[in-house]
Amino acid sequence: MKLINYDNSWIQKGYELPSYDRDSIRKETMDNPTWIHFGAGNIFRGFPAAGLNSMLNEGSYDRGVIVSEGFDYEIIEKAYRPYDDLSLLVVLKSDGNIEKKVIGSVVESIAADTTLKNEWERLKEIFRKPSLQMVSFTITEKGYSLVDSAGVYLGIVLDDFKAGYNRPTHLMGKITALLHERYLGSNSQPSKLPISMVSMDNCSHNGDKLFEAVEVYAKNWVNNGFIDEGFLGYIRDTNKVAFPWSMIDKITPRPDDKIKFLLEEDGFEDTELIITSKNTYTAPFVNAEETEYLIIEDAFPNGRPPFEKAGFLFTDRETVDKVEKMKVCTCLNPLHTALAIFGCLLSYTTIWEEMRDPDLVRLVNRIGYDEGMPVVVNPGVIDPIDFIKAVLEIRLPNPFMPDAPQRIATDTSQKIPIRYGETIKSYRDSGTLKVSDLTFIPLTIAGWCRYLMGIDDEGNPFTPSPDPLLDELMDYVKDVRLGDTNADTSILRPILSNDKIFAVNLYDVGLGEKIEGMFRELTAGKGAVRDTLRKYLDSVPGTGTVK
Repeated sequence: MKLINYDNSWIQKGYELPSYDRDSIRKETMDNPTWIHFGAGNIFRGFPAAGLNSMLNEGSYDRGVIVSEGFDYEIIEKAYRPYDDLSLLVVLKSDGNIEKKVIGSVVESIAADTTLKNEWERLKEIFRKPSLQMVSFTITEKGYSLVDSAGVYLGIVLDDFKAGYNRPTHLMGKITALLHERYLGSNSQPSKLPISMVSMDNCSHNGDKLFEAVEVYAKNWVNNGFIDEGFLGYIRDTNKVAFPWSMIDKITPRPDDKIKFLLEEDGFEDTELIITSKNTYTAPFVNAEETEYLIIEDAFPNGRPPFEKAGFLFTDRETVDKVEKMKVCTCLNPLHTALAIFGCLLSYTTIWEEMRDPDLVRLVNRIGYDEGMPVVVNPGVIDPIDFIKAVLEIRLPNPFMPDAPQRIATDTSQKIPIRYGETIKSYRDSGTLKVSDLTFIPLTIAGWCRYLMGIDDEGNPFTPSPDPLLDELMDYVKDVRLGDTNADTSILRPILSNDKIFAVNLYDVGLGEKIEGMFRELTAGKGAVRDTLRKYLDSVPGTGTVK
């Protein structure tokens, strides 16, 4: 990376350069690492690694981070090593200002590939280090799954169970094998060195997902005679191995062409947009929004870096749970999904443009303030009203954040149970609120069923985003035609009654027929999506503002 020269001319152009001795930091980290991270994507470089970089700049810490990638090794080969593990963070503020920061906190990058002896041996060496305090992850929710959509173990997982821990293929097998190295240590008797395994992925109770996957591997390897039963006791002992919950929130979309051109105008040459063979989009730079939150359960048996100096919040498990529910059930994720669904139907390609559409702005305000906020529990460390106001007034309307409804619509069937199902359940169980009073959450679910037709509001076909249930779900609506006012909406029953998709059977809570009726309105003909939106927004009482 050209900025490695730390030429003052870059500072004059508004670039923030590392002010620390990176060679010294690198040596100390490689000899006595405290933190290794799995998942070399944009969110890691744009948030946790950037937070550590600020700590190094201010002199409040003296170690960097080692990054490893266990799925797409090309990220290491093409986006890290050619640039000495440096990257450029471009922070796009809603007022149009741009911050450009060279991130030097990553000092070593490793492919977690068991077929590469040097790489795998280096990972094992790191896990045996007593200094190691924390292993973290941004590998997406799929990275923890050991089964297919039918709940059957993946072939590579079954092969790992049979072959043992020497050369596992699935990342969770690799992590379990590396934890086994830490359990054994360098002595003749198991060392049982303590460690915290911190999932930073955007999924509910993420630490549990990580633990469950590791435990399944450990059980099978114990049962198959590869490792001793003491290892199971080790990973289950929270005084030795902790699996804290966390909540992360920062939008880091794909590298954007406009940012590439902006950097090239500065004379910054390392702007190659990289698409790997596994369809990962990356670059030597990361473009990201300014708002960010990382709340972590403070469970670190071997201590931890002083991340509160980077603005990370540490609290108890119950508070993390409240923050996560606030975000994913009300204040951000449901609004994102509504914009994704209706954005695709109304042919938008960016979220910020949707936030200039008065109907869509009213929709997400009604979902957030009128329907979601009554069941939010204030977690204390973040105020829900402040959070949702930032989402609706600063984050989503930011024209410099080129996020797309098509990207957010990916895997919607996996997201809906949390994003809408939990709110529906809270209404059902509240004793004071009525599920029947919900309008805009059911309308969004009806909109999703309309989206599954793959036809926009003008009658033009579009390709729905990837989803593990997409083929199955689209098959239910394949015979529906726009303008067919006599369509049999009972075809939706297999979808709306599926409590795995919605966390409830929507007919049992009194919403199934209501959603069927809304679906009929949304399919009445060209323009029916827009007309139906306006009908409910204009006719259903509510304000969509702070109460």
